[in-house]
Amino acid sequence: MIGAGGHAKVVIELVRAAGAYEIIGLIDLKLSGPPILDLPILGTDGDLPRLRREGITHAFVGIGNNQLRLKTGYYLRQIDFKVINAISPAAIISATAKLGDGIAVMAGAVINAEARIDDFSIINTHASVDHDCWVGEGAHVCPGSTLAGNVRVGSLAFIGAGATVIPGTTIGQDATIGAGACVLRDVPDGASAWGVPARIMRSNY
Repeated sequence: MIGAGGHAKVVIELVRAAGAYEIIGLIDLKLSGPPILDLPILGTDGDLPRLRREGITHAFVGIGNNQLRLKTGYYLRQIDFKVINAISPAAIISATAKLGDGIAVMAGAVINAEARIDDFSIINTHASVDHDCWVGEGAHVCPGSTLAGNVRVGSLAFIGAGATVIPGTTIGQDATIGAGACVLRDVPDGASAWGVPARIMRSNY
């Protein structure tokens, strides 16, 4: 497991609940530190090639920051790790949904018919992704948020806790939607929007 913070703790419990893999330890920025949920710190990112040579074949990126999670996921692939998914047994996922690799789907989340979730995204606790949505790589759909049908979320976008996005809306790449917002129209790349109804308050591009 890459990461040793709060997001990693939730993912550790997801993996344990699913029962398909046993986590042997964590990679963190700091080499030393107390165990996290009884798991030791095995090293830093610089130790990953060595662990791969020693026969560790699977990994997961338990980092909340979108950019860092995506960058680390790409690096794991470059050094020949297989990146797994961490999906709660308490999530509901349509048989027709398409899931990439390195995805976290938390307890109570719902992913409906023919939705697409790209690599290294997070569908957090009790988030709802309805039919035909597309969540781009490295995006984060936060706890309690709702994507109605045919919503497109760009790569690295952040949908804040409790936000609602109406059908057919596009959230641009690296855009941020504030907690509790109600999004009624498209949000461009790099923009931040919040409020009810949501208004674009800032653009990073």
